[in-house]
Amino acid sequence: QLQFVESGGGLVQPGGSLRLSCAASGFTLDYYVIGWFRQAPGKEREGVSCISSSGSSTKYEDSVKGRFTISRDNAKSTVYLQMNSLKPEDTAVYYCAESVGVNLGMPAPKPNWGQGTQVTVSS
Repeated sequence: QLQFVESGGGLVQPGGSLRLSCAASGFTLDYYVIGWFRQAPGKEREGVSCISSSGSSTKYEDSVKGRFTISRDNAKSTVYLQMNSLKPEDTAVYYCAESVGVNLGMPAPKPNWGQGTQVTVSS
């Protein structure tokens, strides 16, 4: 199973920014489509964004379009999620995982969910 390490979360005021990182552990990301997912308290995990292996194709959940940007640096085996204009409703634990194609909310079978990184947007 592929293993990822998420980082970069924290407490930020509404309107603020954070950059999340998703680092591959023990393998290189080059050939994998990677997605960012989030789970808010009491809610199911949902897909936020995903990026093709080359980085040429991306998708975003409607509520984050224009605010979040996904990117990747295959040389560093890392995928990023730049989050701007954060809103309280963005509060969640954010995870990354291999995705089935460039499709939102479709992690590869039996994903190895890491601990994620907590994002809290509050004044």
